[in-house]
Amino acid sequence: MTGLPRPASGDPAALDAVAAAEEIRAGRLTSEALVRACLDRIARRDEAVRAWTHLDPEAALAAARAADRSAPQGLLHGVPVGIKDVIRTAGMPTGMNSPHHQSDGPTQDAAAVEILRHLGAIVLGKLDTVEFAVNGRRAATRNPHDPARTPGGSSSGSGAAVADFQVPLALGTQTGGSVIRPAAFCGVPAMKPSWGSVPTEGMRSCSASLDTLGWYGRSVRDLALLWRTFQWQAAIPLAPEIAGLRIGLCLSPVADLLQPPALAALAMAVEALRGAGAEVIPVELPEQEGARLSEAHKTVMQGEMRATFLNEALRFPDLYPELRGIVTAPMQDDFLDALDFAAAMRPRTDALFAPFDAVLTPSAPDVAPIGPENAGSALCNRIWTLLHLPVIHLPLPHGPGLLPAGVSLIAPRGRDAALLRTAAALEGLFATCPPRGV
Repeated sequence: MTGLPRPASGDPAALDAVAAAEEIRAGRLTSEALVRACLDRIARRDEAVRAWTHLDPEAALAAARAADRSAPQGLLHGVPVGIKDVIRTAGMPTGMNSPHHQSDGPTQDAAAVEILRHLGAIVLGKLDTVEFAVNGRRAATRNPHDPARTPGGSSSGSGAAVADFQVPLALGTQTGGSVIRPAAFCGVPAMKPSWGSVPTEGMRSCSASLDTLGWYGRSVRDLALLWRTFQWQAAIPLAPEIAGLRIGLCLSPVADLLQPPALAALAMAVEALRGAGAEVIPVELPEQEGARLSEAHKTVMQGEMRATFLNEALRFPDLYPELRGIVTAPMQDDFLDALDFAAAMRPRTDALFAPFDAVLTPSAPDVAPIGPENAGSALCNRIWTLLHLPVIHLPLPHGPGLLPAGVSLIAPRGRDAALLRTAAALEGLFATCPPRGV
């Protein structure tokens, strides 16, 4: 294990997005200097990390210089972002890690990318992904903490690039656990918002009732900055008092799968919360229904993939065999039952979690496994994706020689802003915890 070398003191690449935007707006930092620092970091580190599928340094620097010549346009003026390579980006290839799409060059941005540019962001490049963000070739990306291990999938390059200080913000997508799992394995904050709350037009569809855009930042306030970007909202007041918070603790239905690092991260979080005066209350999904959620997710996802990937199966006889098998298999008899079950469970779960400021749950059953073919298990994430809940991953401190582990915070649908407020308070609390293993 090599560990993750941090940028030198004073290196703009170490700034979170909020600090970078503030420095640019105040005239203490130029967008060109920030973009150049990110490009320098990539040049030094990406041979090991391999997060990017497309970079055009001259175009990025030209965009940064243009930002420096203009008045601030919006929240992200001059701040570089990376885009997962299943999200359409004008002027850049959107290859989706598919051998059949490497020459695809969209002329129009996806809705989310258009919004980022409108608010002043500099699109630095495209980030590697599992093929089509679901099944197929694994990303070339390696975990920045240990190149022998996976960064997780499918938003592999997005999680790794932010964790490695190569870019302060990155977009990912989630249909099962594709935002939260890379965040857990790479040790970086991330958010999967409530389904339907952010635009998905222009990103490669997998499962229409599950696909969600998500993002990575260096801090919860970075996550809140992107939430505001996609909601046209005023600033979200962050960091409420921890004393008096009511936090649920939900391990079902994956408790038996959790390995020592995941259990240690949860125990550390619970101890810190109780020590700061929060009330931590166990809460469980109904046993019978909870046990069905993961299988229902699989049924819904694969049922909808039969439609979204039919064109690929017809065009390309050598389509990845697992994906071709899903497309050509008969529709499962319980597909409609699974859709109805998920729809019925959503308001029930909202009501179950409504009394809490947030619910604490594992982000992954273990630390990052040896890769690259093993991208890790999404079992801790699929049920919340199926239920359309907002999820925020928070890393917890770990000692030298150990891999990152963290926890997820979840809330009822539509309570994304409140969840961000709670997450900001817990981020500060968790940062003071003694590192795991020390």
